[in-house]
Amino acid sequence: MTPDAARALLARLLRGIAPEIDLHEIDPATPLSEAAELDSMDLLNLVNALYDETGIDVPERDYPHIATIDGFVAYVTAADRPAAQRSTP
Repeated sequence: MTPDAARALLARLLRGIAPEIDLHEIDPATPLSEAAELDSMDLLNLVNALYDETGIDVPERDYPHIATIDGFVAYVTAADRPAAQRSTP
């Protein structure tokens, strides 16, 4: 998955969780919990929606990796590559 596709995926998933969020207005390095006022349940819903949509399983220890737009894009892009090509996000 390309970074642009991962960002579009995040926007689509967030529309189902917090439709008022516009990713273009958020600093991609700022935690979504601060920038978009997502609470822990919203972030859990994001993790579940990501799994439902893509099959990408995010273990709890990796939640901080997807807490920002940049982190989500990097994590999903890396997770979508074959295992031999992956590096830690």
